[in-house]
This record gives sequence, structure tokens and C-alpha cells, in this order.
Amino acid sequence: MWELVMESTLDTNSSYKYILMSEYFSETCVVAKQDEKIVGFITAFTPPKASDTVFIWQVGVDASQRGKGIASRMLHFLLNSKSSKAIEYVEATITPTNKASQSLFQKLARDFNTTCESSEFFTEDLFPGDEHEEELKFRVGPIKR
Repeated sequence: MWELVMESTLDTNSSYKYILMSEYFSETCVVAKQDEKIVGFITAFTPPKASDTVFIWQVGVDASQRGKGIASRMLHFLLNSKSSKAIEYVEATITPTNKASQSLFQKLARDFNTTCESSEFFTEDLFPGDEHEEELKFRVGPIKR
């Protein structure tokens, strides 16, 4: 996962973050492989005060696989897993210029015939330096299966 991130425009986290997420949040993380190579992943967790919500930290897809629906299929796989039966909402933070991620969560809402709302969440002044945009919170739900 870390190698895929290093080759992308995603925010860089330490390799330790991906190991930690895989170990402690394995029920809410997804990996897509092709010929034993990781071509996509989702890191996510259930917030301690919102057991009906899964927060998507990152969605990564290898450049060679973009546009093939892998991200959408991984989200559906996560939401249809046994461990996600209590999940009614999907949340993520997305920058205003990341139209691809915004489209992904809007599509998820359409797929589940529900709403996708966005609101101000983490403003630019919270991030060190001048290089990070604000992060909007996207909330999809309620998810009915």
C-alpha cells in the first residue's frame, strides 16, 4: 500500500501507518490484487463514538488501473462484508479540487439510493505550511442493504 501511495498524489503517510491499519483495522481495510500485485486499497476505521459509521482514510488505485471501477468495487466489498452490517454511513474528507474522489462518493450514494452531503470540516489554517487545501467532510447515507 505504501509503495502505491509513493507513486501517486495521495498524502504520504509512513509505512508504519499501513502496517498498523492492516493489523488493527483489518475488518475495515480492503486490498485489491492483480497477479499478486496490490493495485488498489482502502484504509478505513469505525470512529469510537460512531459505531454506525466507517471513515475512509484513503483510497488508492494504481495508475494503470484507474477508470476501471476498482475503487467503487472495493467500497461495495467493504460495505457488503459481514463486519460492516451495522454500518449505515460512510464518511471521508476530500479536498475541493479532488473531483475524482468526490465523484466516487457521489456514485456510492447513487448506488445505494441515498444522499451524499458535504460540509466544511478541516480548514486550511489547521495544516502546517501553505501547501494543503481544506478538507471537506463527505457523508453518504443512510446505507440500506
